[in-house]
Amino acid sequence: MYESGDWDADQRMPSNLLNSIVEYTTIPVNTTENIVPLSSEKVYQAPFCYITGHKLVQFTDQEKKVFENYVRRGGFVFADDCNHDIDGLFAKSFELQMKEIFGEESLVKLPNDHPLYSSFFEFDGPPTTSQELNGWGDDLVHEYLKAIMINDRIGVLYSNKDYGCEWDYDFRNKRWYKNDNTRFGVNIVVHALTG
Repeated sequence: MYESGDWDADQRMPSNLLNSIVEYTTIPVNTTENIVPLSSEKVYQAPFCYITGHKLVQFTDQEKKVFENYVRRGGFVFADDCNHDIDGLFAKSFELQMKEIFGEESLVKLPNDHPLYSSFFEFDGPPTTSQELNGWGDDLVHEYLKAIMINDRIGVLYSNKDYGCEWDYDFRNKRWYKNDNTRFGVNIVVHALTG
């Protein structure tokens, strides 16, 4: 949770992803979603954090400090643009925040053969979302994700693909999908915990 913007978009996504972790892996899971203020040192207790939104991201000084310390100390943040738009307000403001915190050239393209894509399920790059294909947002299929690398590991994984909206449905409805689209989320979490 951060003070600016709309951090609580995609409210069903976390429980759906938690269900997939339980369903596919043997990772012990606390099934209670933990919403932690970014300004709080409680963030340091989480091995994995998720951040999203549609609106302006303008971290407070305390939020910037905690975000940087969390990532540099080994934490993993998955940031997902709910607008799926490279020119949208979330994308522009979040990327600016990352430049201010980690440096001008900190966000780099993640190669599609990165171990993230084979950490549990096999992917040949980031899966396409229905949001990208339906003409919303920037009307582009984003062929890669971006990352901030810290000592050869992903500290921040950044997506314009809107996985949060893609996974924002009741977990019981997954049975209607030919292929469970949350499987890539499992890869993200497994990589965050082992990579």
